[in-house]
Amino acid sequence: MSTASGEPTSLMPAAFIGHGTPMNAIHPNRFTDAWRTFGQTVPRPRAVLCVSAHWFIDATVVTAMPHPRTIHDFGGFPADLYAVQYPAPGLPELAQEVADFVKPMRIGADRETWGLDHGSWAVLVRMFPDASVPVVELSVNAAEGLDYHFELGRRLAPLREQGVLVLASGQIVNGFRFADPRLEDGYAWAEDFDATARDILLSDPSDIGRLVRHSHFREAAPSPDHFWPLVQFAGLASTAPEQTDLLVGGVIGGSISMSCYTLGL
Repeated sequence: MSTASGEPTSLMPAAFIGHGTPMNAIHPNRFTDAWRTFGQTVPRPRAVLCVSAHWFIDATVVTAMPHPRTIHDFGGFPADLYAVQYPAPGLPELAQEVADFVKPMRIGADRETWGLDHGSWAVLVRMFPDASVPVVELSVNAAEGLDYHFELGRRLAPLREQGVLVLASGQIVNGFRFADPRLEDGYAWAEDFDATARDILLSDPSDIGRLVRHSHFREAAPSPDHFWPLVQFAGLASTAPEQTDLLVGGVIGGSISMSCYTLGL
């Protein structure tokens, strides 16, 4: 992509993050180390648009408040985790920009209800620990299917030219009901699903629909909440002049993929 003068335009990197447990916010590991390195490597974004699996509602909505709250959307974790706050500012004008880019798709603006759930802040506290980069969160529409989410990702791609880091947060393999925390790697079926996703993302992101036909799709994505952010990232990547790269990979606990991908880093 280039300007009229022939000079290349500057495209902000994008990423898909397998965010795993909210405990990643307080327990460093090789995955959170990769997120920290990513945050130190990317040019400072004007803002982050984070597609979070944990805002799963029957609509496509962006946060549009100046000061989004930190939401602790989980239970049964240590008190130290509930004490974490991520006071990043919002960027209300970005909500309108997103709505303009995705027309004729419709996006609502939430000015008071939501905020930043752990799909966003548990990752961003590692990437940008000073919470100085504005963050806008995008819901995952539970009422729509693969084609919708892929096309939405395509339509979000021009935000990269506006200095916006598009961050999709979910899980490629989200088989929590099969998980065993004693396991350091994955079951064979989970490793195979994760490897198939890797082959698609690194070679042809537009073929992401092939994952739905995988023999273990139901185990890997028992609910589409964590899968649709991946599809949106694939849609965005399908429009890009750069190739997708693996940031860090791995399946843990038998059935939880922590694999993360970047575009344009």
